[in-house]
Amino acid sequence: MKLPMAVPVAFAALLSGALAFAQEPVTPASDVESLFKDKNKKLNEMKQAAYHIEKELLQCNYWDQADKWLTERYLQHNPLVASGRAGVVKFFNNNPNRPRAASCEKLTAPVVAVVADGDLVTVVTVANRKDSKGNPYTTTWFDMWRIVNGKADEHWDPQTKP
Repeated sequence: MKLPMAVPVAFAALLSGALAFAQEPVTPASDVESLFKDKNKKLNEMKQAAYHIEKELLQCNYWDQADKWLTERYLQHNPLVASGRAGVVKFFNNNPNRPRAASCEKLTAPVVAVVADGDLVTVVTVANRKDSKGNPYTTTWFDMWRIVNGKADEHWDPQTKP
């Protein structure tokens, strides 16, 4: 009678071990710049707007140039940032951990994919995290924008409240 109980116990042990090593690491694309280009003129313009938001605003913190890439009304769905271009500029300018870069020549973000459809463009990046035991792992983060007349008018990401 002990044998039937041994099978589920052995299966559970194997499964728990498999879950600990089940994830493949997320890696960025080898040619990030090419992800922001498209043969379709409209999709290319949208991807280029996302590229400049990623590079000039998010990476280099050139928030004085936000009016080039964000509409004044800029609807924000991140629960930590107010809507409106002024709200997002204030959020990033008030963060001492995000200094302005001396130069801003190339996007260095670990971009995995860029997808554009309709008036939406989504940028997927590698997100490095640690589990509850402090072990590092990778997953993905995304930023999605609705582009209106060459500028982001609305933004989504998976941010949650602390």
